[in-house]
Amino acid sequence: MRLAKQQRRKLSGPARFRTIVSGTVQMVGFRAFAESRAGMRGITGFVRNLPSGEVEVVAEGDRALLEELLAELRRGPSGARVRDVMVSWEQARGEFGDFTVRYGMW
Repeated sequence: MRLAKQQRRKLSGPARFRTIVSGTVQMVGFRAFAESRAGMRGITGFVRNLPSGEVEVVAEGDRALLEELLAELRRGPSGARVRDVMVSWEQARGEFGDFTVRYGMW
């Protein structure tokens, strides 16, 4: 019984992830897609293109909602071809007020 409570705690509550999405993910609306899907769930953070051709997403929110967002990122918008999604989980820091697309300097 105690283990089940610990597992439930891991699946809910505030959390944060950083993910690198690779494949055909630039110039296909991936950033707008991520911004939309995060906004629908009240998730905060950012998405940006990387010079490597990958997309980085840093997101904070309820762990269960973040898992839903990850499932969406693994699919991507219709024009994308997601090859890999590397995820690292962290403790939430509460540093974002909303979810934004970042442009410009990496």
